[in-house]
Amino acid sequence: MPTSHVEPELPDLSTVWLRVFLEVARHGSFTVAARTLGWTQSAVSRQISSLESALGGGPLFDRLPRGVRLTEAGRTLVPYAEAVSESLRGAARDLAELRAAAGGRLRFGAFATADAALVPHALAAFHARHPRVRVAREEGLSPALLDRLTAGRLDLAVVSTTGRAPLEAYELHHLLDETLYVAVPAGHPLARAEGPVRLARLADADWIAGSSRPEGTLLDAAVRLGFRPRVAHVVAEWTAKQGYVAAGLGVTLVPALAAASVRPDVTLLPVHAEDAPPRAVYAATVRGHSPTTAARAFVTALREAAERIPC
Repeated sequence: MPTSHVEPELPDLSTVWLRVFLEVARHGSFTVAARTLGWTQSAVSRQISSLESALGGGPLFDRLPRGVRLTEAGRTLVPYAEAVSESLRGAARDLAELRAAAGGRLRFGAFATADAALVPHALAAFHARHPRVRVAREEGLSPALLDRLTAGRLDLAVVSTTGRAPLEAYELHHLLDETLYVAVPAGHPLARAEGPVRLARLADADWIAGSSRPEGTLLDAAVRLGFRPRVAHVVAEWTAKQGYVAAGLGVTLVPALAAASVRPDVTLLPVHAEDAPPRAVYAATVRGHSPTTAARAFVTALREAAERIPC
């Protein structure tokens, strides 16, 4: 009958014992090992005895008149003790790098207009400080980014209060409060208007928007004022929206984060604060979860970038 193979029980070993064992093996002497470790010789001898007992009681060293010599069991143990010690040193190095954000990874997402200036400035500074961190970035609407954050697919999400995203479950790191502009063709009657514009003056305009429904978009501001904007063209990308405006096909709302990239044949008019209060922009992490060191460092970079953006 075939004999069953029984795995031996794992010994309960102290890493201190292994460290002392390797020092004794390296120097061939309890006395020299004790001097190297800053211990007494008797303390070293006790550690070796404890290790031998944990491994079954056999000697790991032959005690000689002058020094010690590894037994066959001791020679067998050496590569395993070295592997454990190197693994622990590697873990210590990796953890130290994570604490310094010198290594590891950062997975973050951001809504589209944050990618116009805020995120690029922050990412450039972050890369300069932490070049070894592997960065993965996604773009999406705030609610979708928060879902991915909750699911553990992102470490951090740059989100805004647009879209009625539920923010209560998240730790919010405030970055800025962003004002709103309306973009009109350079020849539009309002292009020379002085001061903020009331949205009601554009109630009859054709609008360029990312959705045919204003709810959950920047055009929510108009709905709250009592008129439903007429969306003439659904265009998702900001550069394309500007092209439609420049061609005289309608007007669109532009958040301050995207204002710096507006083309010269489009005029930006500030929207009156009573019509469209500034929207808050946050770096969000999951409440109750400790952010990674890289995520904390990126929040710092985002805040520094936010200070440079006129909103």
